[in-house]
Amino acid sequence: MTEARPSSPARQAAHARGLAAEARAAALLEGLGFAILARRVRTKAGEIDLIARIDDLIVFCEVKVRADLDAAAFSILPRQQRRIAAAAEAWLAERPDHARLNARFDAVLVTTGGRVRHLPGAFEMAG
Repeated sequence: MTEARPSSPARQAAHARGLAAEARAAALLEGLGFAILARRVRTKAGEIDLIARIDDLIVFCEVKVRADLDAAAFSILPRQQRRIAAAAEAWLAERPDHARLNARFDAVLVTTGGRVRHLPGAFEMAG
């Protein structure tokens, strides 16, 4: 499946910033010892930016790029958290070998100025 390209120059720039932020986040996680299992995963429930694994832990990671770290952190709203959790459940349902592992929801915040912060356990899976 090919990904639709953003139409306006502003949307193209935002799309490029998002891809660059996801690449930085993946590199950060790899530097921490994680293996990146998947990027930009789309399920019927929603999208997951990165899925990574270290030992018996699967991490579903949301990547946010904003002007500053606080704005990036506050942009992960409860509705989006629920959508990511539902997407993670859908992904795990198709992979019983991964479903037995521990799961966590992390965020990697990236500023337009290049600062990066990893937030392990940024939010909890809805129960």
